[in-house]
Amino acid sequence: MTDDIRPQRGINALDNTGELLLALVSAGRPLSLRDLAAAADMPAAKAFPHLVSLVKIGLMARDDAGLFGAGPLSLELGLIALQRLSPIRDAEPEIAALATNTGMSVAAAALGPLGPTVVRLEESARPQHVSLRIGTVMSLVNTAIGRVFAAHLAGDVLAGLLQQDAIRLAGVQAASHGRDGDARDEDYRARLAAIRAQGIDTALGAPVPGIHTLAAPVFDHTGNVCLVLALIGSAGGFDSDPRGDLAQQLLLSTRRLSWRFGLMSEG
Repeated sequence: MTDDIRPQRGINALDNTGELLLALVSAGRPLSLRDLAAAADMPAAKAFPHLVSLVKIGLMARDDAGLFGAGPLSLELGLIALQRLSPIRDAEPEIAALATNTGMSVAAAALGPLGPTVVRLEESARPQHVSLRIGTVMSLVNTAIGRVFAAHLAGDVLAGLLQQDAIRLAGVQAASHGRDGDARDEDYRARLAAIRAQGIDTALGAPVPGIHTLAAPVFDHTGNVCLVLALIGSAGGFDSDPRGDLAQQLLLSTRRLSWRFGLMSEG
């Protein structure tokens, strides 16, 4: 039993090599020997032999300018990892943890043939009157989950989906949403622009009175939205401030998942 819980010994040299790989991943761009060594917090003279070996086996490559970047073996390993990804399955632990940490219900939605569809629901221990089930298709206009998807869809795709919004939960008739140039359309476009800027959307007492929602996107390695996570709770105990604690916990979860699914952070 003691052996089972004892920390396993590694190879110090490989641990140092791993620090260099982590530094390169964190930078998200090729780095010089000096910058890479500094990012890994080691002297350049110590880093260089590790980099030579990494280049030799293909985990790193060095370009004509002397900058170190990902090598062909790294790319192959990355492709293998991406092929094994299943956003719904791999998001399960994050969804469960988010529900536990916030005390709220957590819904995950994916874009299906009929629109944003709830594919996972972790219900809160607190009683909530929410008419939401797995398979529920959400309005692109009147729900936070739907608007987050809409904010990141191509214009022609969104226009086609809006024509069918009446079939969704809290959906609207296409004619009632306004035509191009109407004030209602302008308000909607402004709302979607705000979602893209802030990374989050809120729905206060709508479509279900007394129930608030915060929703945020999860991106895949292509930069497209693969899931939207939403915190759902009764208005009385729900911090709906996009800068509040609930929103920050939601955003941390979606950013961790986006990184897990291959999105490289900007900068």
